[in-house]
Amino acid sequence: MLEIKDLHKRFGDTVALDGVSLAAAAGEVVGFVGANGAGKTTTMRIAMGVLAADSGQIVYNGAPLGVEQRRRFGYMPSERGLYPKMKTAEQIAYFGELHGMTRAQARASAAALLEQLNLSDRAGDFVQDLSLGNQQRVQLAVSLVHDPEVLVLDEPFSGLDPIAVDVMGTALRDRAAAGAPVIFSSHQLDLIERLCDSVVIIGNGRIIASGTVEELKAKEVKQLRVSVDTDEDLTGRLPGTVTRDGDDYLVEDTDDQEVLRIAAAAGRVTHFAYDQPTIAEIFREAVTR
Repeated sequence: MLEIKDLHKRFGDTVALDGVSLAAAAGEVVGFVGANGAGKTTTMRIAMGVLAADSGQIVYNGAPLGVEQRRRFGYMPSERGLYPKMKTAEQIAYFGELHGMTRAQARASAAALLEQLNLSDRAGDFVQDLSLGNQQRVQLAVSLVHDPEVLVLDEPFSGLDPIAVDVMGTALRDRAAAGAPVIFSSHQLDLIERLCDSVVIIGNGRIIASGTVEELKAKEVKQLRVSVDTDEDLTGRLPGTVTRDGDDYLVEDTDDQEVLRIAAAAGRVTHFAYDQPTIAEIFREAVTR
């Protein structure tokens, strides 16, 4: 487990982080969400040792995180850190060697990642000649080449087309399935909802909401949606605050079992469930509170 505990960081008079805490367990994909300037990148840089916190701790498997443990992590910064005049396969293998792999191991891992990320036909191309989306795939391969124990990724899906998003999303889920904790930030909230087990929302340097996707949705459930196969208008009969959405009834502040009893007596109930908000709706609600 990777734990980020009570991080504080100031840049002059600006408070960047004000008690940020989050965790990712083995096999868990955690989405880190926030507006620009909320503190996501600062948190990740501190976790990877790029920045020093004013106070707080980064803990891995119960002990303070050190340099040797970080060597076994995979980190993808938001700004690309590639060498443009190296060939793609050589670039990936080079970073593998920097992580302590033998040349043969690094080349084998690079070839496997190029295949997984659909880049095998670009292995001999210079990085500078790749599209921005393919450069992003190479950046991910660099973070994966040494078979990391933990992944920390800052905006890994930025600028990708839908096919590339699917390829990279599968790579992250595969790594989590192999037991690695994965933390990634993104402004693409539909991806957060689709790929993540848990979500952490940060605003102005503070964690303002966190939990599994299901927990966050359950907290925000407000409306019961009911569809009934009947010609009768049930607006005045159903308890609580009732509005119409086409043929559906939206009911709030009510006893759901009483709603079901009345609806079933009026006709065949074809839909009866609480509307669950999307992660995007939860995010907008959280940051405007």
